[in-house]
Amino acid sequence: MSYLWSVFTKPWSALPGDELGRLVAGIGFGGAEVPVRDTAYVTPANAGAELPKFAAQLRAEGIEPISVASELSEPVFAACAEAGVPLIRIMAELGPDGYAASVRRNRELLERAVVLTERYDVRVGVQPHHGRYVSSTLGVLQLLDGLPEQFKLVWDAAHDALAGDHPAVTLELGAQRLGIVNLKNVHYVRTGDGWRTNFVEAEDGLSDWPAVFATLRQLGYDGPICLTGQYSDVSTPVATRLERDLRFAVTSAAQHPSRE
Repeated sequence: MSYLWSVFTKPWSALPGDELGRLVAGIGFGGAEVPVRDTAYVTPANAGAELPKFAAQLRAEGIEPISVASELSEPVFAACAEAGVPLIRIMAELGPDGYAASVRRNRELLERAVVLTERYDVRVGVQPHHGRYVSSTLGVLQLLDGLPEQFKLVWDAAHDALAGDHPAVTLELGAQRLGIVNLKNVHYVRTGDGWRTNFVEAEDGLSDWPAVFATLRQLGYDGPICLTGQYSDVSTPVATRLERDLRFAVTSAAQHPSRE
């Protein structure tokens, strides 16, 4: 089974669905994650009216909406159910009260969402994120431990590398929870204020994408692959970089094809 090559459409979050669908189809994608945020075309406040139309416009251009990046409110769950969007992606934010208290707070948020996942048949995906979030795959898996199967891991190549982990380890450990595989890449650069993260193209960062696909093949994963379109250098159009990264990802996957 081939992967559904998808893209996080945050770089074009102000576009309506028909324009967005044509743009990402032209790059070569067949799926999309849509931001449903206050700064985007579809917001949590208007999602009930706009997301079903937006998703239909994407599908008319050959783009399947795989998820939304949003919040765990009932209006967003209801809008996803109406639009046929299967998953809401979030991150587990850390507050000033420290890691342990933040994890408890995030766990309570997820537990309150259990009834919404059942009511609307929409899953929740939690992604690790470097910095002020639960930053490791293992931390997210601990956060999800004991929750129903509707709660998924959104594995992220760049943030996994920033955590000092390797895909052969974390993908295997997260295999039973794996909902989406995010692909981007990153390294550190030294600045006058110390080291900072620099998001780069596929072949230039810490994450080994061919190793990702080798592990996915071993696991028999056939879910969505989502390129997130995050690049620190804005001198080159995002679409141009994504075209190159998609070619590299497809080539890497062909060397390590998913299990039929």
